[in-house]
Amino acid sequence: MDYGFKKSFNMKNNILKKLPGRIIKFGVLAFFITLSLSFATDETINNGNNFKDSDNPSKSIRVAGIKMSVSNDIKANIESIRKAIDYARQEKADILLTPEGSLSGYTSSFDKESAKKALEEILNYASQSKVGLALGTCFYEDDNKCYNEIRFYDSEGNFLGFHSKILRCGDFKDCTKGEINDFYTTPLRTFEFKGIIIGGLICNDLWANPACTTLPDTHLSQQLSKMGARIIFHAVNGGREDSELSNIFWDYHLTNLRIRAMSGGVWIVTADNSYPLNLRSSSPSGVLSPEGKWVCETEAKGVQYFAYTIDITP
Repeated sequence: MDYGFKKSFNMKNNILKKLPGRIIKFGVLAFFITLSLSFATDETINNGNNFKDSDNPSKSIRVAGIKMSVSNDIKANIESIRKAIDYARQEKADILLTPEGSLSGYTSSFDKESAKKALEEILNYASQSKVGLALGTCFYEDDNKCYNEIRFYDSEGNFLGFHSKILRCGDFKDCTKGEINDFYTTPLRTFEFKGIIIGGLICNDLWANPACTTLPDTHLSQQLSKMGARIIFHAVNGGREDSELSNIFWDYHLTNLRIRAMSGGVWIVTADNSYPLNLRSSSPSGVLSPEGKWVCETEAKGVQYFAYTIDITP
C-alpha cells in the first residue's frame, strides 16, 4: 500500500516537475497559432476589400454624336446616320447619339413600313461597325401607338429598350395643337450599357421650356440621377429662326444644360438638329461634365460630329 502510494506520489511529482516546461511549450505554440490566425484574418479582409474594389472598378465609355440636318426624307436621314456611324467607328466610339426624330423625321405622319426598313438597315450597319446607338426617331410600337423615342442598342445590335418623350410640346392657347396630341409616352426608366447605368431625355424633357409645353417640370434629369443614371443622352430638335427669340431660347437651353448636369451630378451628351445649315441650332451640342462644364462642344452652325471618352468613377 505504501509502495503504491509512493509510486503514485512520485508519478504526480514527476508530472508536476515537467508541467512548467510543457506549459511554456504550449504557450509558445498557442502564440504562433494566434499570430497565424491574425495574419490569415487580415489577408481575408484585404481580399474582401480588393474584391469590393474590383467589383466596382472605374469604367470608361467613348461617346459620339452628330448634329445632323434632320428632314422628313427618310432616305436622306439614313445616309446622314450612316456617315455618323462611320465617324463613330473611326473614333472607336462605343455608342452614337443622334438628334430627335433623326431617322423618321420629327413628325408622327411618317410611313411606318419605310421607318421599320430604315431602322433595320441602320441597325445592321451599326452592329457590323460594332457601334451602339442612342437613336432619336419617332416609331410605331407593337401596340400601334406612335412614340417620340430614343432607342438604345448595344454594339451587337441588341435592343435595350426606349425612352419616349414625356414633356411633349403643346399650345397654351389651343390645347388641340402640338405633339402632346400626336405621341404617346411611357414611364421614365434607365438602361445599362457596358455596365454603366444610363438614361435618355428628348429635347423639352430636360429644360421644360414654359413657352413650349403645357406640362409641369418634373425635373426628369434629377429623377434619372436618383435612379442611378451616370450619363444622360439628350436628343434635341428645337425650333430655330433668325430672331431675338431664338437667341433667348439658346441662352435658356445652354443654362439649363449646365445647371441640370451640375445639380444632378451627371454627364450629359446632347445633339441637336442642324437644319437650316445657315442658322445656329436651338441648343449647343457636345458633352457636359457632372460639374456642368463643357468638355466637348461643336460649332453652333452646320453638320457637326463629336467624340469624347467619359470616365466613370465608382
